[in-house]
Amino acid sequence: MTSPARIGAEASSRERVRVAHVDRAAYRDWLWRYVGSGARYSRLYAYDDFVARWPSLTDWFAAPLSQRTFDTDNPVPGQHPHGGAGMIMPYLSYLSLVQGVGLDYEVLFARTFASPFTASAASTGLGIDRGVFESHVSRLVQLGYTQASARTDLRAALGRLLLHRGNPDLSAITMNDLDELRGAVDSFTERLRREPIREFYSRSRGKRLPADPIEAFHHSLTRRINAAHLLLFTIGQVDAAPPGRVDAASWTTRLAPVGTPPKMRAVIDRYLRLHLEANLGREQTVRHSRDALRRLTSWLRGQHPEITSFDQLRRAHAEEFLRWLGEQTSEHTGVPLALTTRRSIVTLLARFVNETAAWGWDDVPGRVLFTRGDIPKIARTVPRFIPDHELAALMSAVDRLPDPYQRAALIVARWSGARRDEIRRLAIDCLDTYPDGHPRLRIPVGKGYTERTIPLHPEAAAALRPLIDLARTRHARGRYDPSVGRAVEHIFTVRGKLLSKAFLFDLALKTACTTAGLLDSQGRPTISAHRFRHTIGTQLAEGGARLQTIMAVLGHRTPHMSLIYASLSDPTVKQQYQDALDRHLDGVALAGPAAQALREHRLDPQAVSWLQTNFLKTELELGHCLRLPQEGPCECDLVLTCSKFLTTSDYAPRLRARLATEQTLIADAVERGWDHEVERHQRTADRINALLSDLGEERQH
Repeated sequence: MTSPARIGAEASSRERVRVAHVDRAAYRDWLWRYVGSGARYSRLYAYDDFVARWPSLTDWFAAPLSQRTFDTDNPVPGQHPHGGAGMIMPYLSYLSLVQGVGLDYEVLFARTFASPFTASAASTGLGIDRGVFESHVSRLVQLGYTQASARTDLRAALGRLLLHRGNPDLSAITMNDLDELRGAVDSFTERLRREPIREFYSRSRGKRLPADPIEAFHHSLTRRINAAHLLLFTIGQVDAAPPGRVDAASWTTRLAPVGTPPKMRAVIDRYLRLHLEANLGREQTVRHSRDALRRLTSWLRGQHPEITSFDQLRRAHAEEFLRWLGEQTSEHTGVPLALTTRRSIVTLLARFVNETAAWGWDDVPGRVLFTRGDIPKIARTVPRFIPDHELAALMSAVDRLPDPYQRAALIVARWSGARRDEIRRLAIDCLDTYPDGHPRLRIPVGKGYTERTIPLHPEAAAALRPLIDLARTRHARGRYDPSVGRAVEHIFTVRGKLLSKAFLFDLALKTACTTAGLLDSQGRPTISAHRFRHTIGTQLAEGGARLQTIMAVLGHRTPHMSLIYASLSDPTVKQQYQDALDRHLDGVALAGPAAQALREHRLDPQAVSWLQTNFLKTELELGHCLRLPQEGPCECDLVLTCSKFLTTSDYAPRLRARLATEQTLIADAVERGWDHEVERHQRTADRINALLSDLGEERQH
């Protein structure tokens, strides 16, 4: 049973109107004053039928929704359930906006919706200020909506809000009204899954039904409410910013998985909300903590359903969980969880246990479950900079990206080395110049909890300026950024929402890498956005930048990461490597297929870069293999004519010993009559003799 909706802009300051039909004469006078001659009689006849069917309007409000939804008896699915043109919705709109009888949301969702924002004169008689509505449409268009989508979204959302409130004043809508409408959409969607209320409506001929019509209904209405929310936020009518997406912020409403015991759920909610509301960590870190706790509670539900509180956990449970975690695979790729993922999970769980114990909370472990030794160790790798030839091909493809936001994001990443989220959150006042006119970029607070300014290449500045100008013309209201404690107006914003990292970087790089041919065997891009950061760090180090400069540009809080770039391009290592080669070139004879390339300095730059720090690893029994790791296993010992093989006179004694072995094997094969073995060992002996000859050593027979 449904009661009449709250009516009026401020119910506490207005008396509730009498829920009753309006007099026929009064309604007729209104129709003849505001409605065109072609619709007056049909609406008056619809009024007569409705009053005859429902003499008491209170009884209509109290009746089941299934009776109030239709205006005809025994409606047929697929046909109009309201008796053709004799719809009663115009009369209900009159009751709401003129007489103040607000309509409940169930009726506004179940029945065919007739927006009060029409071009007809009736909207004037309803008290709607069409000038205000049109200005709202124009404001959404200014924020990036198309004219059609802005008008459609506002008609659907604002129309239902006014009809529910029983007040045509658009300026009276509050944040509570928006929240109530969202809650009503969620509740009605759940009801649709139990009752096929909307299946009576016919579909446009040729229009394909969505895979899940109920979810499509929910998504469509929520998207339109978000558009209205954005408008009201932008003009300052409400203070809370709208969510970034239709499903944005949903993770904060589901902090614990379904089926989590009440005591565990209470602790998880309290812990995560404390970190969010007290700004004890970045939102991304809090979300990772939620995901780590979800893994633990899901595992407990499956393996130890008898545990209903965290204080029942012991070290034995933690060890069992660690073994289980090591066997898990990614739900996206099917491969084992990366060490970095497992490391994050264990680290965050250990933090949860330690913090809740220190705070003296109830229903928590209160003891050590995870130690530092439980955190998986990861190999320390060198930064993967983008080689020059790949970088040139990639940036040429980036220049041809059609979307200006994607293009600018990648160009800024290439020249600044900033992290993805830092670029995404650039403010419209982030770009200025040094006294000499060179562009300067202010990068927002990010992972390092520090704002910084860096020099920016003019190409990146040129890509940002048009977007900054566009953002300024939109006059969008800034959103509160907890990292800086104030509202910020961002550059990478469309329709009042920050563009996602996936759109700005992942999708853009997939397109650019495909164009540039930078794909692996499975068709995946070989370049990630983070490799731009590695490239800038490497270029700074190779250009002789000080450690403090690398730290300042990349935003490192400690010199540890910056030292990696410095050691990668250590001039001392490079000089010692070159000195070692020069000694071989000046005083020692060279032989082997790679000797000529080394003498003429024709080695690939990538090979030289790797050999600078790995030369000692190249040594073999009879010389050196200059093959890079990505070129596969070394074959120089087996095939001494390999193009990567190099030997020197220092290895002459070993070559002679190997030759003696080959000659012994030849004699044994001759004695046994193994002709193929004789041929194979003879080829090897001939190659060794050729190497000895190139080294100036006496040939042996």
